[in-house]
Amino acid sequence: MKLLLDTHSLIWFLDDDPRLSAAARLAIEEPENERWVSIGSGWEMAIKSQLGKLDLPKPFDVLFPGALESLGFSIMPIQPAHLHRYHSLPLHHRDPFDRLLIAQALAEGIAVVGSDSAFDAYGVTRIW
Repeated sequence: MKLLLDTHSLIWFLDDDPRLSAAARLAIEEPENERWVSIGSGWEMAIKSQLGKLDLPKPFDVLFPGALESLGFSIMPIQPAHLHRYHSLPLHHRDPFDRLLIAQALAEGIAVVGSDSAFDAYGVTRIW
């Protein structure tokens, strides 16, 4: 199964944070699953950590992409098809980073690992 991790799911996984659900942890740890992180999540982490609104488990320049790739995560670039999907999404959810993840998951046909139930309004397969 292919998984696209929401930014907080990724951070909670890396921090071994108990807020990450057991089902999410199992899916991420399953060796058969492909684990993807959006470049948009990298952008979100860079912005929020620079503003002091997000504590990262490692310095940003170590974490993204080096530490993620060494742990077996792949970085998903933003493709034109993702932007077209983004543009056509109804405005159930206003967060631009979450909307990008939704668009990428729908365009690629992959599941999102995340706690935000607002994703469900888009028909995204969500693991939590």
